[in-house]
Amino acid sequence: MRRLFAVMHARNLEFLRDRATLAWNIFLPVALVVALAIIFGGSERPLFKVGVLHAGKTIETRAHPFLGTHYVEFVSARDEADAVRKVARHQVDLLLDVRDTPARYWVNTDSPKGYIVEKLLLESNQAAANAPALVREPVTGEAVRYVDWLLPGILGMNIMFSCLFGVGWVVVRYRKSGFLKRLRATPLRAIEFIAAQVLSRLLLILLVTVFVFVGLRAILDFPLEGSGVLLFLVALLGAIALIAIGLFVAARFTSEELASGMLNVITWPMMLLSGVWFSLEGSADWVRWLAQLFPLTQMLDASRAIMLDGAGFLDVAPQLAALAFTATLFLVLGAMFFKWRVE
Repeated sequence: MRRLFAVMHARNLEFLRDRATLAWNIFLPVALVVALAIIFGGSERPLFKVGVLHAGKTIETRAHPFLGTHYVEFVSARDEADAVRKVARHQVDLLLDVRDTPARYWVNTDSPKGYIVEKLLLESNQAAANAPALVREPVTGEAVRYVDWLLPGILGMNIMFSCLFGVGWVVVRYRKSGFLKRLRATPLRAIEFIAAQVLSRLLLILLVTVFVFVGLRAILDFPLEGSGVLLFLVALLGAIALIAIGLFVAARFTSEELASGMLNVITWPMMLLSGVWFSLEGSADWVRWLAQLFPLTQMLDASRAIMLDGAGFLDVAPQLAALAFTATLFLVLGAMFFKWRVE
């Protein structure tokens, strides 16, 4: 027992003396709790969501008596075709067009919420004096299954963890164990080592992702409305961007625990804000703006648009450009700051 406690005591001292690692272990949970409280706090969400096609910059309640209804969230809709598609997919309970007279509205006849919101609309229209006439535009369509929406998020999360920890943490372990020091004595150049790490992880994660994707599609029969080649391109660029971030983190660190803490600080916000498990559509504007900075957000937005909406190359070009920029930036920075050995 004395030997056991002696080793345990030595390990405790090693951990406590590593001030950076200790700080991350204290900072990370506190930061996560505070961040979640800010992001998901606030007042109770409305029961229904209604899209509004309007002419002005903001929705004016005087445009129609229904727009003052309590417990209904009214959101601006600029693209009529896109808004109608959301009604068909049960993402919006009703779509109201107040740009012309008579006013038009679209409701999904297969949606229970749409049925209730339509009743509220008709009642408010009848109760109001001089209310405009309404033209009903019925829409049909099944809701997107949660598993169909969730699948890209799960695969994207798997790519994120594999790329960041499979490269960043491993390279730090190589440096701490002296393996990189021995490699430095060989003719291998730093750029060759970095390229090998990128290509190895890229090949493995893409093979695993394609295998899981094909297998799950055979079992769950989830939709793929767009091009499979374009979807693969999104996964390719997303994986390269995440690998590049992992290399950048590993460029100088020698502590595995500190590197792990840094990678957790990167992965947890991405996992929470990039829409892996749930949509941020109802979150504050600044939260959605912050989420757009993450490569995982760009990858998931493009993947879901291709799989669920049949988006083409031009539709996801902004996401592809963002992923390419992130990959290039962090690959260059990682190569610039990379050291075989840090004193």
